[in-house]
Amino acid sequence: MRPGTWWARVREAMRPQGEAAPLSRRAVRVDVVLALALTAVALIVAARYPGDGPVRISSRAVSVGRDAIPYPARPPVPGPGTVRDPRSSAPTVLVVLSALPLVARRRYPLLAFGVIAAAALALGDAVSWINVLTWSVAAYGAVAHSRYRTRALAALIFTAVLAGVAFRDTDPMLPGWSSPAVVLLVVGVLAGLVRLGRLRLEASRKRFTDLQQAQEQAMRRAVGEERARIAAELHDVVTHNVSVMVIQAGAARKVMDAAPERSKEALLAVEAGGRAAMAELRHVMGLLAGPDAGADIPADGLEPQPGLGQLDALAERVRAAGTPVRLTVSLPPGPLPPGVELTAYRVVQEALTNTIKHAAGAEAAVRIGFSGSWLELEVTDTGAVRDSPPVDGNGRGLIGLRERLAVYGGKLTAGPAPTGGYRVTARVPWEAV
Repeated sequence: MRPGTWWARVREAMRPQGEAAPLSRRAVRVDVVLALALTAVALIVAARYPGDGPVRISSRAVSVGRDAIPYPARPPVPGPGTVRDPRSSAPTVLVVLSALPLVARRRYPLLAFGVIAAAALALGDAVSWINVLTWSVAAYGAVAHSRYRTRALAALIFTAVLAGVAFRDTDPMLPGWSSPAVVLLVVGVLAGLVRLGRLRLEASRKRFTDLQQAQEQAMRRAVGEERARIAAELHDVVTHNVSVMVIQAGAARKVMDAAPERSKEALLAVEAGGRAAMAELRHVMGLLAGPDAGADIPADGLEPQPGLGQLDALAERVRAAGTPVRLTVSLPPGPLPPGVELTAYRVVQEALTNTIKHAAGAEAAVRIGFSGSWLELEVTDTGAVRDSPPVDGNGRGLIGLRERLAVYGGKLTAGPAPTGGYRVTARVPWEAV
């Protein structure tokens, strides 16, 4: 491994991991109560049982060469009639420092562990079982709660080595595996396992939250796309039929007194356009309502979506509105995909609707053919031949057509024709290539 890579990994390991989690009031109260309780117990143990605890100087003889030098007998426990040796009692300040810093074991885990470890080591032979307990609690907090995981593990191993050196000549009241160094290492391993489990749980929760958010975003996108599709369908249905009805109603009003028969024909065309609009609207509403509401929708509202087979009926409605239409259709062999048929029908419908609205008195021509795997459509008109009131338009129809064609990889162009009038052309693949 290159030195630069090794040093980069060391720096990465020493960096804090994430942001410190906010502490709850309950956690703070628990730490305060625990620190005060252990401090009180440590002071009582240090005052009443000085020098006793899990570590004490062994009374066994020590062999030096061939001679055995026994340790001096342990002084009697102080009583009412004895004078206590002040050297045998632990300093109060060190006893307090060996437990009270547990108040900050979550907020400043490494600092609390360092202070408690230093105090316990400074106590030396006066250390008691309560000091080892508080030291172990601080070690657990350092490994489990510190953002500097590598530093916490290094500090734990370092203090365990110091404890092994400092208490190498002591004999624990419990078996040898309960020495402070071993206890610290065991506590550190347990804390590491707890921390690892907590990190995995947090990672699982984060993945679950990310999946939920991704699902919600996908649902929002799907809803938005469906709304756009429905808006395009409603625009195609309503705009065409209502435009025809408006033109026919205006014609009927103008000739109502002079030519009642023509007025009657215009009103019949308005009625036919209204019925066609209602049939297509019921179909769209049926799709929105879903299968559970199908019983409340008339059967005539559930016809299939229109296709190129309905072009003749569409041309008849446009002719009834006063716009002559010439159809030239040459379809490829075999059935077309329903989506392609619907898209081609909507292109012709929108182009003829714009002719009715913007080119009064013009003649329209519709040509549908194919070239290879492409279906080609062209709708042209000769331009307006008489004055008509301007009709507002927002261009939504052509935008919707381009979106429809883009779904199938098609293209749409619209603009003035070289010979006058307006032309709309579209190309859409009718089979997979």
